[in-house]
Amino acid sequence: MRDFQKTIEAVQANCHIADARHAREMSMCNYLLGMRELYIWEHEFPPTRPLVKAELSSWLMQREMYWEALEELDYSPIPIGLQEFDPFDIHGINTVLETHGLVYGGGLGRWGKPNFFLGQLLRSEKINGLTLRVSGCEYARDITASPAALREGTLFLRTDALQRWLSEKIEIWSVHEADGALKSAIDCYGLQGDKASLLQRMAEQESEVLILHEIGEAMAEPMLGPQWREMLMSFTSRRVIFFARSVRDNLADCLSTLPELIKRKQNCSIHFYFSNLEGLRRTLFPQLVSAYEHWRDCGDITRLVDATVAGEDHWRKVATQLLEDWKLNPQSAEALIDPLVDNHESLTL
Repeated sequence: MRDFQKTIEAVQANCHIADARHAREMSMCNYLLGMRELYIWEHEFPPTRPLVKAELSSWLMQREMYWEALEELDYSPIPIGLQEFDPFDIHGINTVLETHGLVYGGGLGRWGKPNFFLGQLLRSEKINGLTLRVSGCEYARDITASPAALREGTLFLRTDALQRWLSEKIEIWSVHEADGALKSAIDCYGLQGDKASLLQRMAEQESEVLILHEIGEAMAEPMLGPQWREMLMSFTSRRVIFFARSVRDNLADCLSTLPELIKRKQNCSIHFYFSNLEGLRRTLFPQLVSAYEHWRDCGDITRLVDATVAGEDHWRKVATQLLEDWKLNPQSAEALIDPLVDNHESLTL
């Protein structure tokens, strides 16, 4: 592609600006993990290469100093050949880039932070009414590399980001090799061969799980309507936003992810799913966790099937009620929802 380097530089510049404005809004733990991953990506280190703490610390300080000069800058248009595109025009940009074997992502992610990336296009296809774009090697990215995202009817699956995320999870687990769902998943996938082969096997299957979740998000969208997004954008409390997102995530997984994993008998992915069911999503759905543990311990999947079916109905009702409360009085809805974040018992199936 003509002047491809200019395209890369423009996307990466916008990534730096987004990070300069928003990266330090992350929790300290997520910020440090994100910076570590970004450092590894920029230096093209293989997953098995040990990091030198002093070098990482030096790079982090330099990056933060660099960001200080970028916070007030505007996002730049994306040049592609002789054309320029708004950085949020993902449809227009991808229409041109697809012919060159490339894929671009640009949109608002969690907490309203813009996310951008540019990568190699591995494949593009239609699936469940969505356009699926699967990327490989990434040429530009920011601190937040979500392995999968749904944007304007397009499902982006980032295999490079997925493998890096899996590598980090396995590395953290390997320090103590604690019992639990992640150990069950790793045992299921098998530790034969080296870490790279394990990551490859996991990435191939878990990429399908990410697709299933995003399909669930797409299925939930018409149920809740466009006002769901308006509601989220109106909230100012991160607690309330996270609560609403957790409700919708649980609904999406009961609509698509869990029914398909159970139907396909993808036991390794079921274990891995529960290793990632954390925080509020897990606390809100104790029946599902109990059903998984029952299946894991005795092999009877009936309770897991029942919890998934009941969960679909339950989380649809909870999401609908949140939306109705907001429609009734947008100004006071947030104050009404906030107590539910702590009072989980009122949401029990």
